[in-house]
Amino acid sequence: MLRKKVRITILKKVDPKVIFDGKVPITPTGKEYQKCPKGNEGQEFIVDTNLTCPEGFCNWAWFDIYKDISVLAHGGDFYDWVERGKMYTCCSDGIRPVSFLLERIEE
Repeated sequence: MLRKKVRITILKKVDPKVIFDGKVPITPTGKEYQKCPKGNEGQEFIVDTNLTCPEGFCNWAWFDIYKDISVLAHGGDFYDWVERGKMYTCCSDGIRPVSFLLERIEE
């Protein structure tokens, strides 16, 4: 079975103020945590059929969402959660999480 490309769209970058009710923890460098600095809401990345991390995409998030990308790329679906060829997922950063839409590209 040939693998398919997958589109990653950044849906939402959560402000730590929302998670911590305005009392944001301080970073080791003494600053308040901000929204994730990687990418912008609405930005898209294409995962090629080799399933390599797209240039400029966060490596941390890549490892978190790779399992979902792999399922879609190999033709699998998440029928109980979303429509065929899609998945909503997020990175595991508990301070400033980012949500993504994954879509299999049928060519």
